[in-house]
Amino acid sequence: MKFILLATLACAATAFSQSVKSNIPYVENGHARHVLDIYAPANAKNLPVVFWIHGGGWAQGDKTDVKLKPQWFMDKGFVFVSTNYRLLPEVDMGTLTRDVAKAFGWMEKHIAEYGGDPKRVLVGGHSAGAQLAALICTDDRYLKAEGAAFDCLIGCVPVDGDTYDVPAIIETAETRLRVHHLPPRVNGHREKFGGTPEKHVDFSAVTHVAKGKGIPPFLILHVAAHPDTSAQAARLGNALKEAGVPTTLFGAKDTNHVKLNDDLGLPDDPATKALDSFVAGPLKK
Repeated sequence: MKFILLATLACAATAFSQSVKSNIPYVENGHARHVLDIYAPANAKNLPVVFWIHGGGWAQGDKTDVKLKPQWFMDKGFVFVSTNYRLLPEVDMGTLTRDVAKAFGWMEKHIAEYGGDPKRVLVGGHSAGAQLAALICTDDRYLKAEGAAFDCLIGCVPVDGDTYDVPAIIETAETRLRVHHLPPRVNGHREKFGGTPEKHVDFSAVTHVAKGKGIPPFLILHVAAHPDTSAQAARLGNALKEAGVPTTLFGAKDTNHVKLNDDLGLPDDPATKALDSFVAGPLKK
């Protein structure tokens, strides 16, 4: 009984040691998905910020699917923001990407009210969210449209994305189907990213990597045994390195696309250890 009481008190203490604000609108009179959540340590003030983008194939998913990440980042001294955005097929890829940028713009203007430092933001995301994170951290047009700039970014952590080079994944997937005499996919990447080669190129983070833009350091996490996400991680990593952007690739073993993301924050998780080393740099600034 004594152990149960102590455990209960410990849980209560943890609950009171943080602040969670849910469903904060980032667009006035906007869509139901124009909302974000903010997790902040108790008495947070001028802490670096994580801006997290959920996955789900751009057609599903929710900001609440963050598992251990908010608590892990708060324990490291961050404020954690997780955003929703409108989804396919209700809107197109450009619109949902601009939704993410709008959420970022709102966060930058208001995060100081929740204890965050708008000049120190790490962007991360899983799967579809990895593509969106990498894109807004390489194509500065999205953040500039919301009054933000790369000089507030301290890092980018895309997790197991397969669309940093959209034309490459389209060619890979369609070749695989063709040589095995399988029917083409319905609403695959070709359709999701707009159906034209120009749009496919424009939605690719690798297209926008260039020297001197202020692109932040990258930690690219991927499943080592997955051929597509490993190839895409290498493709993006090589482009960033050629542009002089500090870049670390980490291929996680004995895991899968979902588990890699869900396990971030576990004490003995190898990808979490890589993340720990990566965020240590920005925390020293």
